[in-house]
Amino acid sequence: MSTNVDTNGTTVAQRIAQALPRLTRSHRQVADFVLEHPLQVATLPIDELAAAVGVSVATANRFARALDFDGYATFRAELVRGFESLVAPVERLRGNLAHPTTVAEVFATALDESRRNIEATRQSLDYAACDAAVQRILKARSIYIGGFGASAWLAGLLQHGLDGSCNDVRMLSSVSGVTHAARTLTHAGPQDLFIGLTFPRYLTDTVALAQIAKGQGCAVLALTDRPSSPLAPLADVALYCQTETSYRPNCETSVLALIEALTSAVALRAPRAVQSASRILQAVRPWLHGAQGLPRAEVSSALPAGAAPAGAARKKKKASS
Repeated sequence: MSTNVDTNGTTVAQRIAQALPRLTRSHRQVADFVLEHPLQVATLPIDELAAAVGVSVATANRFARALDFDGYATFRAELVRGFESLVAPVERLRGNLAHPTTVAEVFATALDESRRNIEATRQSLDYAACDAAVQRILKARSIYIGGFGASAWLAGLLQHGLDGSCNDVRMLSSVSGVTHAARTLTHAGPQDLFIGLTFPRYLTDTVALAQIAKGQGCAVLALTDRPSSPLAPLADVALYCQTETSYRPNCETSVLALIEALTSAVALRAPRAVQSASRILQAVRPWLHGAQGLPRAEVSSALPAGAAPAGAARKKKKASS
């Protein structure tokens, strides 16, 4: 069935609107479902769409033809356009499930993908950008870290890694939600740094907070996957990480490796790094297994050879005066 409508350059929603007067009741039922759940439909084969709507497979296929598509496959391909980055993980998983494999093979594949992503990230790193990122972090008065969804966990690890080297590191993702994060950023300024983490599928919360930070004159450091990321154009410095994987939306292992490299470099360049490490060790001593009964002096001896805990040099100077 052809609608005899010029469909060049029209979206699926526009085609539905143009064909609506000629659609049957069952076709309108499918149309309503498509308009309400376009992203879901983009991931469904024809039998699953028919079951979700409550029509036959033949009706779903005739609906696609009523919109002047060759069939359901062409209709779905058109619907996917614009959703590629969103539906790609679902399509990859569907393809993998179509080829049964063993648990051992899944473990081997996932570990091998992590290794390849870390190596690809290492090979593509811009070390001038890495140096600039470290300098921005060390010069910042306050550091605000924004990451949501899976990136919230990575943002927490980044805060944990920077906390020992920087005076004021704040996580913006919290139970208060993104509006509280936006309020917090109103205190940011040119002396501060916003670090945003987002990977496919990108979350608008992180991008919106980066825009707010930028508007406050705050520098922006992006940890993302590619220059086409919506976060990249807002960044003063961007570090890119390869995250492709077969079974999940992203490979977080490679992002964590990049975070560990970044925080290690910051710790190495931070002033009084050994003294800071000593203060942290002293602070957590009561919670370290086997160290509860040790006096502070013995815990301090766990530092590298030649290092002294914070305040030791001052005490020695005072004793000799």
